[in-house]
Amino acid sequence: MTDLILRAGPRAIRHIREHGLRPEDIDIIPGAAGGPKGLGIAGLDLAVFGRWLPRAPRVRHLIGASIGAWRFAAVCRGDPVQGLNDFARAYSEQRYPKQPSRQFITQYARDMMRGLFAGRELDVLSNPGYRLHILVVRGLGLLKRESKARTPAGFAAAALANAFGRRHLRHFVARSVFHDTRDRPAALNGEAFDAFRTQSIPLTEANLGEALRASGAIPLVLEGMTDIEGALPGTYWDGGIIDYHLHLPYNRNPGLVLYPHFTDKIVPGWLDKALPWRKASGEWLDHVVLVAASRDYLARLPYGKLPDRKDFKRFGLDYDGRMRYWRKAMAESERLGDEFLSLAASGNIAERLEPL
Repeated sequence: MTDLILRAGPRAIRHIREHGLRPEDIDIIPGAAGGPKGLGIAGLDLAVFGRWLPRAPRVRHLIGASIGAWRFAAVCRGDPVQGLNDFARAYSEQRYPKQPSRQFITQYARDMMRGLFAGRELDVLSNPGYRLHILVVRGLGLLKRESKARTPAGFAAAALANAFGRRHLRHFVARSVFHDTRDRPAALNGEAFDAFRTQSIPLTEANLGEALRASGAIPLVLEGMTDIEGALPGTYWDGGIIDYHLHLPYNRNPGLVLYPHFTDKIVPGWLDKALPWRKASGEWLDHVVLVAASRDYLARLPYGKLPDRKDFKRFGLDYDGRMRYWRKAMAESERLGDEFLSLAASGNIAERLEPL
């Protein structure tokens, strides 16, 4: 039984067969939206950012939505191990009353981000080895302004339109990329690459916290963000609505894309989760190496899965029970990191690769 499944695009497979998987070849690391699932691969993150990538220092681009952006901002604070551990502890210790309001959850998220990043903005934005890029969506039409009537109606209409075709979602949301001012990957630079309007906003000390909160503003759970410095007027929401698993034109970059992920497939948008035929494919994935927990690994976890947002309801006010479960999952995930490091060092990793 193995803990990891590895899938890769054709160019990545050819490269690894010839050279192995080397940290110096990694250009981009994506971080998907997925809430508490990010805790379920904490050990993999620690191995990748704390032990493997530092063996070959260079500039790398971290592109994240929602919890992916939060994980990567923690990496960029300075010491990636300390940052990731601080983030995992703060996220796992969330406590909410029964049926909390959106205002309560929004304020909690604001306080959590402030505790992790207030006063450290310059550290994040001047990290010598990493460039942080945060994906957010801006509401259009019914979703331009938040209200009790407009917002549920707008997202219901967006879900229906998306079911008919992902391109139709562009009438309800536009992509916003809050990017490092020093450099951007080709995957996020230049001409439009899909149906969505995209605005680029430089990340600054003033708007970093706002961008992080906006990227995790789950519709109907948290309040949308408004008045973000440097961005167009409007209401901003969770970046996973468009870019759930970050299906981006990575093939514009010459190097490899290492993708520590929650699952062995890439679902383009959050609203595509219920559409099993809506999966990423094509040349954009040519350079990608996806590393995820195997079914064998998941079967040995409590409840047979990674942590997820349903656990808030499952455990209710049993905060200690939920935290024990999440911490158990985090501790177990060290096996993911150990297997990744072992495979990368063995020279036999190409034998484990499956087509993405």
